[in-house]
Amino acid sequence: MGKVYVSDHPLIQHKTAMLRMKETNTKDFRELVKEISLLMGYEALRDLDLEEKEIETPICPTTVKMLPSKSIAIVPILRAGLGLVEGLLELIPTAKVGHVGLYRDPVTHEPHDYYCKMPEDLTSRRIFVVDPMLATGGSAVAAVDFIKKLGGKNITFMCLIAAPEGIQALQEAHPDIDIYIAAKDERLNENAYIVPGLGDAGDRLYGTK
Repeated sequence: MGKVYVSDHPLIQHKTAMLRMKETNTKDFRELVKEISLLMGYEALRDLDLEEKEIETPICPTTVKMLPSKSIAIVPILRAGLGLVEGLLELIPTAKVGHVGLYRDPVTHEPHDYYCKMPEDLTSRRIFVVDPMLATGGSAVAAVDFIKKLGGKNITFMCLIAAPEGIQALQEAHPDIDIYIAAKDERLNENAYIVPGLGDAGDRLYGTK
């Protein structure tokens, strides 16, 4: 069974609190999402596999440990997931980026796909699926479904805010993946929004309504 990691880092908690504030503007919201994703990525990437490589320092040859050249794929769930990509790419500039496009039916709240594009050699990569919100879990489950059908195996899901309902749905559908969360909230409301949440992450990232 995959594990659920809820961050207790003071910086992540502080920046997440700022995200929640309704007066936080679009520019600051984007910057906070980037900063939180970078901080969360530091923890989520802790157990990456390394390989030995021979190099030369200014003093002498030596053996060091480095990431394999084809080791990481970051897959944001469009559109809001794009907000987390920049921070992760600062940590791993060589990572490849795939995209899964999903939208939620306003009546049934079920996800529907409209786009899917993945890097090559997906089977050999550690894959990080990212989305700011884990609400019902429908989009996250559908995204992981797509990736597994294309051969992805080593998958981690990362989000900012999660509801218990979404965590349960993702764990039940994909018990093999780890889930990294900045904050676990109380519940979903009647419109399937997370409470207390932070509103619509996509709208707040891109200034839309």
